[in-house]
Amino acid sequence: MNYNAVIKILCTLLLFLAASLIPPASIAFYYQEGDFIAFLITIALSITIGLAGYFRTKLLRELRPKESFLIVTAGWLLFAVIGALPFTISGFIPSYTDAFFETMSGFTTTGASILTNIEALPHGLLFWRSFTHWLGGMGIILLSLAILPLLGVGGMQLFKAEVPGPTHDKLTPRIKNTANLLWGVYILFSLAETILLKLAGMKWFDAVCHTFGTMATGGFSTQNTSVGQYNNPFIDYIIIIFMIIAGMNFALHYRALRGKLLYYLKDPETKYFLGIIAIATILIGVDVWRITGHQFFKTIQYSLFQVVSIITTTGYGTADYEQWSKLSQVILFFLMFFGGCAGSTGGGIKIIRVLILIKIGINEIKKLIHPQAVFTIRVGNIVISREIAANISGFFLLYTLLSVLGILFMSALGLDLETAFSSVAATINNIGPGLGQVGPMDNYAAIPAAGKWCLSFLMLAGRLEIFTVIILFTFSFWKK
Repeated sequence: MNYNAVIKILCTLLLFLAASLIPPASIAFYYQEGDFIAFLITIALSITIGLAGYFRTKLLRELRPKESFLIVTAGWLLFAVIGALPFTISGFIPSYTDAFFETMSGFTTTGASILTNIEALPHGLLFWRSFTHWLGGMGIILLSLAILPLLGVGGMQLFKAEVPGPTHDKLTPRIKNTANLLWGVYILFSLAETILLKLAGMKWFDAVCHTFGTMATGGFSTQNTSVGQYNNPFIDYIIIIFMIIAGMNFALHYRALRGKLLYYLKDPETKYFLGIIAIATILIGVDVWRITGHQFFKTIQYSLFQVVSIITTTGYGTADYEQWSKLSQVILFFLMFFGGCAGSTGGGIKIIRVLILIKIGINEIKKLIHPQAVFTIRVGNIVISREIAANISGFFLLYTLLSVLGILFMSALGLDLETAFSSVAATINNIGPGLGQVGPMDNYAAIPAAGKWCLSFLMLAGRLEIFTVIILFTFSFWKK
């Protein structure tokens, strides 16, 4: 293990974190609401540690996969550890456990919150809270690869360790250029949504913060009652459209912006993703309308918003779906596991993995009937290799095992089964709101401290696609 390289790159990331804290610090200085000094202290600490480590270490050689896994996991953890300080130092979230939970939830785009009165936070902290979403949405390491030449060393290994999905779509031969292009598309859509939300009636500050939460599929809002506070169908539909965009593969968006719109129609994962949204919206919309008798198109609007919010793992809310029927709640619960497309900012298992797992199961049934036959797994016209199929099967096994262990741990803390089950599902899938005590109109404040640390770990594992984190707990990883 080249620890010099690991420390040097982690310290470089700390300098990048210090730069990221400047915008919220500027907002805190402008509003003078008592959080400016907390940002200054955090920035000074990040710069001091970052510079000390950077100049005392050297990059001796190219990064290997081992070092890349350690850097990515430790880098995300470091961002949450330091990023939580403004909340604690300012006194607005006195408990460091709560501040760490909130920050990890932000960077991993989970959107689970311990805050009981969001609107009481000063503007600087509200901005930082949402900004963590936006930074984590496309990826901290991916952004670093785009702007920091140092991280071009072993960049492909870092890219593979962070980017979600079973395959990693390089748009150009150089990984730095790929990172630049993906972040360029991300910024372009972010600017477009901010302007549209402002035109629809939001203040500039709220428009920017909600854009951060939408494009990163995070879900932190500046309002206690989330997007429902605005009661504005134009705002709802703007956010719905951009949640769908964020839940799709950004490589497709890049190609579409270059005039290759047919890539959307040719991509099987996108078609299944949109199809699931349509079917789930109709089922829930009709079910809620049948029971409540509310205006049909308004019911469809609320249903569509909630379906898209859950399947993209954004977690915004315009309605309390715990008041809906059990059928609708069960449909939403299963959508938590589907997640967005590979290469999106969404969490969850990912649509492509679900499709391949289903096809693996079907092939095994066929083999029982025709033992000598050879079956291939196809998604559209793409043949899935055995290596990818094995990777996805392994991912699902670890994902299930980690979820079961999480549920057992949360149950041991005294939580009811519904809350234990949904809190684990909502965090490992990076969604945020669940059911029971962590429903859409509740929060995670009442979860015991040990439970918050457990759920924080699940957020990180879920965001980094399980393998990148779990591999650090194996003996062979540390063996020379």
